[in-house]
Amino acid sequence: MQAANSTTPQVKIAIIGAGFGGLAMAIRLLQNNIRDFVILEKACDIGGTWRENQYPGAACDVQSHLYSLSFSPKTDWSKRYAEAPEIYQYMQTLTAEHQLQPYIRFHTEVCAAHYLENQCLWQLTLNQNETLTAQFVIFASGPLHVSQIPHIAGIEKFKGKVFHSSQWDHNYDLSNKNVASLGTGGSAIQYIPEIAEKVKQLYVLQRTAAWVIPRDERRYLPIEKALFNRFDWFRKLHRARLYWTNESRVVPIMKPQVMKYAQKLAEAYIRHQVKDPVTADKLIPNYIMGCKRILVSNKYYPSFNRKNVELVTDDILELTEDSIITQDGKKRPIDCLIYGTGFVTDPRIYLKSFSCTGLNHIELTDAWQDGAESYYGISTKGFPNLFQLLGPNTVLGHNSVIFMIESQVNYILQLIAMAEKIQSQAIVVKADIQDQFNQHLQSQFTDTIWQSGCVSWYQQADGKNFSLWPSYTWKYWLKTRKANPADYRFLNSKQDSQAIN
Repeated sequence: MQAANSTTPQVKIAIIGAGFGGLAMAIRLLQNNIRDFVILEKACDIGGTWRENQYPGAACDVQSHLYSLSFSPKTDWSKRYAEAPEIYQYMQTLTAEHQLQPYIRFHTEVCAAHYLENQCLWQLTLNQNETLTAQFVIFASGPLHVSQIPHIAGIEKFKGKVFHSSQWDHNYDLSNKNVASLGTGGSAIQYIPEIAEKVKQLYVLQRTAAWVIPRDERRYLPIEKALFNRFDWFRKLHRARLYWTNESRVVPIMKPQVMKYAQKLAEAYIRHQVKDPVTADKLIPNYIMGCKRILVSNKYYPSFNRKNVELVTDDILELTEDSIITQDGKKRPIDCLIYGTGFVTDPRIYLKSFSCTGLNHIELTDAWQDGAESYYGISTKGFPNLFQLLGPNTVLGHNSVIFMIESQVNYILQLIAMAEKIQSQAIVVKADIQDQFNQHLQSQFTDTIWQSGCVSWYQQADGKNFSLWPSYTWKYWLKTRKANPADYRFLNSKQDSQAIN
């Protein structure tokens, strides 16, 4: 890799992605009087997953006051669980209030990232043959942004409408259409009840049933909004109550024997909601609740009481020009196929076409060959000055990822300040520190529900959990509250870099 020349644009910090993580990082940089940064966004607008996921019924399964930045809160959330348009508007407001627009480059995709050891700089290859160098690079693209599109035999023959839930075609009228929806994950359980009222016939193609529990949904009263706005302590108290309520949910996940009692209630809830006992039986998962993500909805199960909704559990055999055929030989005519199949989560897969090389020209995907690993999901050995938000093992199954993002942003700010304080050009986590951390982290999954035998998007093919934080989030906050200089090496030259093992 050639060295950057004097004509190559250079910034101190390059943030990749303008979703919640990228915006949070940018705001905190400005609050720390750091202005030499840029946000590189491949799309035409900010918002990340909330820009793209605008399907009917799209909403957050974390409470609104918790799914927002503590240092830039919104006091007038309309309801306990905000829908996508309101969250997206909140992010637009953040951008405007903190005047982030001048720092964002839209339609700018990072195609490759290479560390220049001689200069302790990152060289980013952008679309349209542009290059940019940065001292620090922050991946804020999030773990859920590459659509999972399974191959179905005969898909090329099908002449009807096809789209993924994250690229919902709002111009396509579903009224009086026969629709097949593939998947029963977080997105599908939200849009299925909404479209069931419009379509002529809806076939819900279920491979694996999901545990879906009711949500304590309600709108905030005008008096509550006024109190949130007038008294910040009142808002913080409400937020704290929501946080600790959610945090308590990790107890049965870590102790499967406790979850068995909650599972019996969930089974009873399904049988109460779904009138047909045969359908109810098919909707009850065959794995311990919590092994896969627990979903929340008050509308999903009642959808199967509609005469125009059929739950299909047989595997798909093939598609024809106008029908879908399942393994039992049954042919169902359809006008539209919707993929509610979620996203590619393993970074070794979705980063496969993205070249990212660190010290000694090692590729990030090669470094993660046996599974994505880092130090607190932020720093990766062999990749100086490269930080990540919601990196390996920092996604949650019980609480708000915004809490994790804020902890990571503050930790990254400390690392940058630490390097500057000792006048070092680069900082990289020690290999033995990262290895010890991950050995301990993986040991924490033992005897938890996540390791009880089911296959989930939390895991890679060999069963290793590369996604979730296996403990309480307050413990993560304690561990990342103050960065330890002894965990890192500080670099200023190629010779120092080569000393890293």
